[in-house]
Amino acid sequence: MEQLNLYQNNYLIVFVFLCLGVLLPIVALFAAKLLRPKYKQDERKYTTYESGMVPFSDARVQFNVRYYVFALMFVIFDVETVFLYPWAVAYEKLGIFALIEMLIFVVMLLIGLIYAWKKKVLKWI
Repeated sequence: MEQLNLYQNNYLIVFVFLCLGVLLPIVALFAAKLLRPKYKQDERKYTTYESGMVPFSDARVQFNVRYYVFALMFVIFDVETVFLYPWAVAYEKLGIFALIEMLIFVVMLLIGLIYAWKKKVLKWI
């Protein structure tokens, strides 16, 4: 019977945190709505830049997708190399199995890098 109460208490804790996770943002948004200054919106507020200058062209500028892909590749490889640091610090304790796993990881990174290189993703325009 005691384990049943412990089991139910675990679900009760999860339910309380779920309610808090939903309730706190709702209360915060409602309080912000009550406390914010109230003033009449001006037409200039709805312009593109709110600077008072009349926009002379469309605000949306098209970027080449290569810049996005290049930045994404940098972030991917940068984050993946961060995983090498904890392994290097604990290398002596991990043994040969961790060395093999890390070699597989590095080979997969190299395969991705070679693939990106062959597709000319890394070529800056």
